[in-house]
Amino acid sequence: MNLNQIHNVYFIGIGGIGMSALARYFKNIGKQVSGYDKTPTMLTDELIESGISIHFEDNIDLIPKDYFLENTLVIITPAVPKAHSEWNYFLEREYNVKKRAEVLGIITKDTFCFAVAGTHGKTTTSSILGHILYESGADVTAFIGGIVENYNSNLIGSGKTVTVVEADEFDRSFLHLHPNIACITSMDADHLDIYGTTAAIEESFIEFASKVEDKSNLFITKELPIEGITCAVNEEAVYKAFNVRIGNGSYVFDVQTPTEIIKDLQFGLPGRHNLMNALMAMAMAKLFGTPTDAIAKAIASFKGIKRRFSYQIKTDNLVYIDDYAHHPTEINAVHQAVRELYPNQKVLAIFQPHLFSRTRDFANDFAKSLSAFDEVVLLDIYPAREVPMEGITSQWLMDKMTNDNKKLVNKNDLVPTILASDATVIVTIGAGDIGEMVPTIKKAINETL
Repeated sequence: MNLNQIHNVYFIGIGGIGMSALARYFKNIGKQVSGYDKTPTMLTDELIESGISIHFEDNIDLIPKDYFLENTLVIITPAVPKAHSEWNYFLEREYNVKKRAEVLGIITKDTFCFAVAGTHGKTTTSSILGHILYESGADVTAFIGGIVENYNSNLIGSGKTVTVVEADEFDRSFLHLHPNIACITSMDADHLDIYGTTAAIEESFIEFASKVEDKSNLFITKELPIEGITCAVNEEAVYKAFNVRIGNGSYVFDVQTPTEIIKDLQFGLPGRHNLMNALMAMAMAKLFGTPTDAIAKAIASFKGIKRRFSYQIKTDNLVYIDDYAHHPTEINAVHQAVRELYPNQKVLAIFQPHLFSRTRDFANDFAKSLSAFDEVVLLDIYPAREVPMEGITSQWLMDKMTNDNKKLVNKNDLVPTILASDATVIVTIGAGDIGEMVPTIKKAINETL
């Protein structure tokens, strides 16, 4: 497929974090872009402000009349139901309809592609890498699954020859990519609604790894059963972060590479998992030939990603953090970072489970992870692409928790519940629409300070 022959790009599910990055990209290169989404969000507001036409009703009459078969690419997200009338309109008329991952595959095929895979850490690692490459002057475009604070966007750069992409394991999407350099940050079980078993997930990652023929171009953590260049924090590895300490609220650490020791790197994101993400990004940039001083400068200036341990309020008396964590491993990472930064303080965690299937598959692990906080508030499960499953509810999950300081509330009661707590550290966690509630929560807390 030749993208040069495409004049119009139509998105079904344009408001998704990955879809909206592609929408921005096609707008940047001069295509006419429009699309549908189920509900308005802050992301769709930004896209509309940039000149992209979006509607929120599944109605074929709202498809632009000049989007003809021969000059239009239609991009869909896996979350769209098969009965969607606009999707079926394009299929019945034999338009060029592709998944987001397929389109990324087309874009990356003709570029030097960095692909970041893993069940956790993709967004942070690819953001740091994109930032390093952009700041060092590389001709890069990075497609990010989150809003990078430095750019207030999920797209970094407008380069034509180098791409950075998140290699998403959902629906085996990452098998469409053409990576020159890649990394795998983790291989935990997830998306069991798609894969069925942990073994099937691992097989898929192994298949992705095989796309990088030269294993000196593939970076891995030490525990993965895959051949590649190892990265580790405070453990022996080809790339090793060590001498880790905290200074002025940031990590300061050294890195040993195959050719040198880089001293006193500064990095502002909390949590040992983020140190690992930074190390992976550094290793890939180093292999690409990015100068050491440019890497160090970019690592120090990286501000993070919205909804990834994102500070909303930071005072001497109260801290409010928002995080996208939606898997037990990610919740554990949030807990570790909070305890490291705020020892001996009372922590309230507000969690919105994401997907009935994920809640069912990891219920015991979720219960254990959440019980580690001092106080826990649960919201109802966010269904996303799923229909309810009998017996799988937030109440069922809460009953498994060993922490007695727990409560199930609806959204209308959430703010009063938070304000009634005496916790000095508040964390909202989840991948559903809890992120849309953050401004309201922040405003209410600020009014009490």
